[in-house]
Amino acid sequence: MTIDYPARRARLAAALPAHEVPALLVTSPVNVRYLTGLVSSNAAVLVRADGSALLATDNRYIDMTRALDVTAVEAPDVAGRLAEPGAGIEAAAMSVATFRRLNAGLNAGLNAGLNAGGGEGGGLVPLGPLVEELRAVKDEAELELIRTACALTDQAFADVLPLIAPGLTERAVARLLDNRMTELGADKPAFDTIVAAGENGAIPHHAPTDRELRAGDLVTMDFGARYHGYHADMTRTVCLGEPADWQRDLYDLVRRAQRAGRHALTPGAEAKDVDAAARGLIAAAGHGDHFRHGLGHGVGLEIHEDPFLGPSRTGRLEDRVPITVEPGIYLPERGGVRIEDTLVTREGGPELFTKTTKELLVL
Repeated sequence: MTIDYPARRARLAAALPAHEVPALLVTSPVNVRYLTGLVSSNAAVLVRADGSALLATDNRYIDMTRALDVTAVEAPDVAGRLAEPGAGIEAAAMSVATFRRLNAGLNAGLNAGLNAGGGEGGGLVPLGPLVEELRAVKDEAELELIRTACALTDQAFADVLPLIAPGLTERAVARLLDNRMTELGADKPAFDTIVAAGENGAIPHHAPTDRELRAGDLVTMDFGARYHGYHADMTRTVCLGEPADWQRDLYDLVRRAQRAGRHALTPGAEAKDVDAAARGLIAAAGHGDHFRHGLGHGVGLEIHEDPFLGPSRTGRLEDRVPITVEPGIYLPERGGVRIEDTLVTREGGPELFTKTTKELLVL
């Protein structure tokens, strides 16, 4: 599918009058990519309320702009080249130092213009996450890329699963997953793969170590593929050998909570209510204090993006929002269980992108 970048910029332009700015200076690399298709480490795009746009990048990337449907200029100082009086900026993406430098330049130009009889202007206006809000709802081209990233993730897990056995280290399992995803066609892993065995499973974002897997371990693996810039996110917990009663009970509880969270994913649902659907089951079983993070997050060009599901999160879900559901229970010094899928909200019910079984796999 072809991505309609002019339509994305038009949506942003239409949102600017409500914020009383004539333009938005976009400097976040991810947002520049979203609006223009340019992947770079030094670029900015100015989108005006009248629908026009100007992209700036340096000489390393200027040749890449010839294939894009946006006017581009070469400049070493991309933000300085595009800064205009009164324009909005992405407050979360621009440093205070850059903001002050650009405003100083605009004020100098304004003073020179006034001394010469010119009109009045203004400084840059810090704004919130306008582009991120647009990015939350995906078009079908984006959804197909995420669907493919999830399929690569599923296949990598299926291929690596027979290799997981006592004696392998957490790091070795992580490398197997990472290598297989790229062999299958991923750009690279979507994030640093988590493999947590035994007691390390009690740490939600454990970094893999040389700790060897042992018989009787619960092993949590949180990983995903990135495909054409779009991310997948999946977590599965397996058991090496026949699980103990407490391990099976813990797994069954997390699985039921994850199912409840998935079923609550409907357009119009409150983010906190979706979280509560899963968290309530865990709390009722006496493990409320052992579920220490939000239920999920949006995915797209970033692995964590709007919206977020949590007890204090506000806002309602919309249609066509890819999002994770990932409840977990973490028992200090014993281990833990997390089950995570990437799904997309749909009017007729959520579409599941990660399709690996959620039955407890006993290796």
